[in-house]
Amino acid sequence: MSGRFSRTIYVGNLPADIREVEIEELFYKYGRILDIELKIPPRPPCYCFVEFESSRDAEDAIRGRDGYNFDGCRLRVELAHGGRGQPSSSDRRGSYGGGGGGGGSGRFGISRHSEFRVVVRGLPSSASWQDLKDHMRKAGDVCFADVSRDSDGTFGIVDYTNYEDMKYAIRKLDDTEFRNPWARAYIRVESHK
Repeated sequence: MSGRFSRTIYVGNLPADIREVEIEELFYKYGRILDIELKIPPRPPCYCFVEFESSRDAEDAIRGRDGYNFDGCRLRVELAHGGRGQPSSSDRRGSYGGGGGGGGSGRFGISRHSEFRVVVRGLPSSASWQDLKDHMRKAGDVCFADVSRDSDGTFGIVDYTNYEDMKYAIRKLDDTEFRNPWARAYIRVESHK
């Protein structure tokens, strides 16, 4: 069981209004996440434990996010020490299923994905999911954003919390200029089939 601790990181100095989905967005790019255990004490700061599938992913996450400025808070990310104890049933949420997809709702009732999804084509290769989410928020409430690459280039997947925001995004953000600090490009926004 000791192998689990080499795959689990401690993330400290989180803002008081942190949500599990935001923690996942901070760390998913480092590898497959098996479990997130968010702790919200009576007084901030909040903290959490993130368990990865491999210890190499955990090390990458520590290197990439220790000292990272998240929402004005400088994160402390390090290997978790074995002092987690047995989580109580009220703290424990199910482990995540296969990569990406599924996943039920977190403890705040916010699912990571929705059926109101658009595909964004024509993104510059430097686009991050944060850049994409910021751009697509102009149309409404984004609950998930991801950037990937395929044979046609860089594209994004964006989920909205409701149908109206998704339709508005297709109408208003299609053929708009997407910008980040390194590049700009005109993007295509279409419904996900």
